[in-house]
Amino acid sequence: MNSETPDPAAAPAEVPATPYAWVGGDARVRALVDRFYDLMDLEPAYRELRAAHGTTLDEARDKLYWFLSGWLGGPNHYTERFGHPRLRMRHMPFSIGVQERDQWVACMHQAMTELQLDPVLITRLTESFFGTADWMRNR
Repeated sequence: MNSETPDPAAAPAEVPATPYAWVGGDARVRALVDRFYDLMDLEPAYRELRAAHGTTLDEARDKLYWFLSGWLGGPNHYTERFGHPRLRMRHMPFSIGVQERDQWVACMHQAMTELQLDPVLITRLTESFFGTADWMRNR
């Protein structure tokens, strides 16, 4: 393939208008969040991340689903309920270091892969998630 020939594996024929649509809409965002928290609860590789979430994951599941819906370009459920996300401020009470950052990103990457999202989208979202997760570190 020469440099002028587009790589057909680089992106879908028509990239959806928003990452929300590219993920597959509401039900798929919910499935992604649920798989993320299921993995966090089950996989020993995410032990420290899970420990930071308390005894139940129900509230965290809802909040991440609401947040991701809007962040990905869908309905602004989180903002409608709580106002501006102020992510860093809201996460300050939790001890977040490199290990927690890396486990969060790895867990989300695994969830996206298991749900068989488009590999191009997985790459783009993983980069964005890493940047945000790194910004959340407070130790």
